[in-house]
Parts: sequence; structure tokens; C-alpha cells
Amino acid sequence: MKQTKRTALIAWLVLLAVLLIAALLVPPAGGERESIRETMRDAVLHETNKISLFGLLEVNPAVISAMVVSGVLLLFAALVRIFAIPRFKTVPGRFQLLLESAVGYFAKLAESNSPHRNRFLGGYVFAAGAYIFIGTLFELFGVQVLTTTGLSMALPAPLSDINAAIALGCLSYLVILSGGVAGNGLRGVGSTLKDFSLPISMSFRLFGALLSGLLVTELVYSYIHLSFVLPVAVGVMFTLLHALIQAYVLTMLTALFYGEVSEPHPKKQKNKAKQEKQAAA
Repeated sequence: MKQTKRTALIAWLVLLAVLLIAALLVPPAGGERESIRETMRDAVLHETNKISLFGLLEVNPAVISAMVVSGVLLLFAALVRIFAIPRFKTVPGRFQLLLESAVGYFAKLAESNSPHRNRFLGGYVFAAGAYIFIGTLFELFGVQVLTTTGLSMALPAPLSDINAAIALGCLSYLVILSGGVAGNGLRGVGSTLKDFSLPISMSFRLFGALLSGLLVTELVYSYIHLSFVLPVAVGVMFTLLHALIQAYVLTMLTALFYGEVSEPHPKKQKNKAKQEKQAAA
């Protein structure tokens, strides 16, 4: 057994040494190519690489990614509801256990941060967390599409587009606002509007984290001596970390602020107790 492990280790070391030597000996690629500055600028602004949407208009690649991810999630949810949930058992199988663990985690997150109102909050943070996680992992599949200029490119994560990040941040803020209105009426609106910078911070935190992984991977790919093996490890590592961290951060912040603004006002509770006392008398 030890001999087998030693042989495997030696084989891996030899393979890594061969790849390193090959990377150092391979000359730089000739011909015209984008500079790293142009590549990073287009990754942020999407000014060059656009995709035709049904021949009607040109859109950013992240729009196509968002449509694909949303369609896959909706189809998966429909299949689970129709075929899987009716077959759930008292003793759960692996898939049932995985699904119940995910739902239970977000339900507990909502209950712990918003004990007064949490049914809608639990559903929203589950949906937002699943979208961020699956949408971030989507770029690992490397789905190829043709741009309007005839070039081939891989679809990025939906939230690597600043517009998508702002939309999700503002949607989370509206959910928080709805909790304030439901819990405290106009007072809830006032307490929510005090944190007017919240959607901006949530949006740019999400966008910056996801974009940083994309830019680091592009930077590694742009140098021929680093474009062997290393981009795979870097891309997978950054993608997995961002998928987990950003899904947790946005859902946690949404649940935290929702619970804060939806908590019944002390004066309202006092008046309610007084009315109950008078009714009992």
C-alpha cells in the first residue's frame, strides 16, 4: 500500500515537472490579441463582446447566463415538486436529506434573525441563496456562445454583470422594506429608509467579489507561462469560495435587516397589551 502511494506521488511530481518545463519552453503566441487591460475592461463593461438575443437586440453575455440559470432552476423546482416530493419518506434518502437540510438551514436562518415574521423571508433567502450559488458555479461549465463579432466565448456568471448585482441588491432591499411595512407600518418604512446605502453596499459587494475571481482568472490566462494547469485550480477555487461566501453574506444580511425592521415597536406592543387587558376586564 505504501509502495503504491509512493509511486503515485512520484508520478504526479514527474507530471508537474514536465508541465512546468513545457510552459517555460513554449514561446509566446503570435498574432493580434487583446491586451490584459482591454480584457479586464470588457469583463466589467461588456462593450465589445455582446450576444444577439433572438436577433432582436445585442445584450451582455450575463443576460443569457441569467436566463439559462433561471430556466434551469425553475425546471428543476418543477420536477422536484411533481416527481420527488410526493415520494418523500419518513426515513429520508440522500436526495431528500440534502434538500431538507438546505431548506431547514435557510428556514432556521430566517427564524433566528426574524422570530416575528419569517415565512416569506425563509422562502426568499432560500431562492436568493440558490440563485447566487448555482449562478456562480454556472461559469465552471464553460458554455460557449458566439458574439456579434463572430468570436467564441464562455458565458460568465450572471452576477458578474453590475446590472444583475444591482437588481438583486435592490430586490433584497425591497424585501426588507416590505418586512418593515408589515411589522410596523410607516415606522417600518422610516427605519428601513435610514439605511439608504444598504442596496448599494449589497450590490457592489456581490459584484466586486464575483468579478474579482473572473479578473484573476483572466490575468492568469493572459500569460502563457501561467496558462497550464494553474488556471483550472485558480478558477475552481475562486468560484467555489465566492459561491459559498456570497450566498451566505447576502442571505444573512437580508435576514438580519429584515428581522430588525419587522420587529414590533415597543409602543405598539404596549398598546396591544393594554387593549387586551381592557377587553379581559
